Amino acid sequence: QVQLVESGGGLVQPGGSLRLSCAASGFLVSNYHVSWYSQAPGKERLLIARISTTGVTTTYPDSVKGRFTISRDNAKNEVYLQMNNLKPEDTAVYFCNARLVRASGPVDYWGQGTRVTVSS
Repeated sequence: QVQLVESGGGLVQPGGSLRLSCAASGFLVSNYHVSWYSQAPGKERLLIARISTTGVTTTYPDSVKGRFTISRDNAKNEVYLQMNNLKPEDTAVYFCNARLVRASGPVDYWGQGTRVTVSS
């Protein structure tokens, strides 16, 4: 059974840190580009971070650059998002996406999300 399971969310004070994990099962995440998205209540899902299959290339929007770091451990079939200096506007549900790029069209898997609340 193919699954992506996020964990690590919770309540944190502004300026605090959290580390989110995305555990893949039923497929090899090493073949997939992996992204983290955030979705705040009533808002669209936004790309937060992306990492290439080898981990060499990472991409971040300006809103999180310098604060968030995406990484992967292909041996463990996991991807991580280290979030530092969290702000109230980072409050959202965070989703993990794994995408296989192929000639016949992409294959996408999504996790169920983990909630992050930044509040004092």
